[in-house]
Amino acid sequence: MPFLENIEYDHLIEEFKMVLKNNGLKFTKQREIILQTLYNFQEHFLPEDLYLLIKENNPKSNIGIATIYRTLNLLEESDMVTTISFGKNGKKYELANKPHHDHLICKNCGSIIEFEDRDIERKQNKIAKENGFILTNHVMQLYGICPNCQKNNLNKKVKN
Repeated sequence: MPFLENIEYDHLIEEFKMVLKNNGLKFTKQREIILQTLYNFQEHFLPEDLYLLIKENNPKSNIGIATIYRTLNLLEESDMVTTISFGKNGKKYELANKPHHDHLICKNCGSIIEFEDRDIERKQNKIAKENGFILTNHVMQLYGICPNCQKNNLNKKVKN
C-alpha cells in the first residue's frame, strides 16, 4: 500500500489520538492501519470492502471486521469520516479531510461520483440567507442510474 507521509496525515493522526484518548481508548496499530488506508485510498468504502483492502495490503495485520466497524463508528461520531447511507445495504465511509463536494449515486451498482459546483453552493447560501439561516454544513446526494448501468440495461433490452 502506498503511504503518503505528510503534514496533513500527521495532523490527522494527532486528531485521531485525541479522539481515542477522549473516549478512553488506546491508539493501536490496527486503528492506525484503518486510518492510513482511508487516507491513502480516498474512496467510499463499505466496511467489508475496507476490511478486504486492508487484508490484501497488510496480510500480517491482525484486524478483525468488528475492529473495522467500531473504528469507523468512532471516526463518524467524531466527524473524521462522513457516510452515505444505502439503507439495508449499509453505509459507505470516506475520510472527511477532502474539500466540500457532493455526490451522484447510482441506484443500480452503488458507484459514487463526486462533484463540485459553485453555482449550486451559491444558490444554497442564498436560500439559507433568505430564510434567516446561517448555513453550517450540507450534504447533497443525487440518485440515478450511472452511464455504465444505462448502457448495460440498454444492451439487455436489445438482446431480448
